[in-house]
Amino acid sequence: MTRILAYRFSAFGDVAMTVPVFKEFLEQNPDVEIVMVSRKNFEALFAGIPNVIFKGINVDDYKGFFGLRRLGDELIKEFKPDYIANLHDVIRTKILDRIYRRKGFKVFKINKGKEEKEHLTDVWNLNKVQLKKTVERYADVFREMGFKVELSQKLRPVSEHKTGIGFAPFAQHKGKMLPLEKSFELARLLAQKHTVYFFGGGKKETETLESWESKIPNTKSLSGKLSLTEELQKISELEVMISMDSANMHLASLMGTRCVSIWCETHPYAGFLGFGQSEEDVVQVKDLSCRPCSVFGDKECYRGDWACLEEFTIQKVIDKI
Repeated sequence: MTRILAYRFSAFGDVAMTVPVFKEFLEQNPDVEIVMVSRKNFEALFAGIPNVIFKGINVDDYKGFFGLRRLGDELIKEFKPDYIANLHDVIRTKILDRIYRRKGFKVFKINKGKEEKEHLTDVWNLNKVQLKKTVERYADVFREMGFKVELSQKLRPVSEHKTGIGFAPFAQHKGKMLPLEKSFELARLLAQKHTVYFFGGGKKETETLESWESKIPNTKSLSGKLSLTEELQKISELEVMISMDSANMHLASLMGTRCVSIWCETHPYAGFLGFGQSEEDVVQVKDLSCRPCSVFGDKECYRGDWACLEEFTIQKVIDKI
């Protein structure tokens, strides 16, 4: 059995995108085992995947070069890997790579396509093209090791009985998120015909969604009420999820649930559309030449009018449903 030690410590959605890649890679290479090292609270994402061992850590326990050297030594001692897969490529993981190379390990890392993405998000670039999907960039790491992996890009429903609509109106940055008054109106209109379940997290989001629940009949806020395992189960039972370009889109992909995704400052061209999700289910303001101006939705609007948010019409989402 070949053992690959893989690591990614970043945002929830980025880690979630590794899951369908691992599943299909390991199905096609049954004599391989992956040890996935990531943040402790992401463990439920990898539950029940054959040949995946999840190693959850608290990143703050391994600060600085000496902390990372200690982490590197601990992982080698515990898992004795054959290959190293850096699926993150940031300063922290670059240091781990150096430690492993010095010890004689073969290290392979993701090519995140930084220059392509910088060109894509240049507001003066009028020739925007689809870049390689992030899931394919993950798969490329294993291909470089010499393994074959073909990604199906197909959803695999986990639950047969599907009912209701999920709605996750929040995202980490303003540039990824519809104004809340538009999201509220969208929820109100959808709830006239469907049961709508709200997804969120954190105190402020939970308060907002509980307020919506009290004002809109036929809605239920699940924010702050479910563990990650329970949240994944609920998402698997939905007819459709409505999400910003955020982690909930990727959770829907893991559970084989169709997702209508809303893109504002960001764009699927950067490669972050959920695994198996249809481009037909992408909703965005199409005729803005400045889009995308950001890969992560964390930039201020250079025009100053946030047209990608303000010109967005919620009827487009309703039409998809």
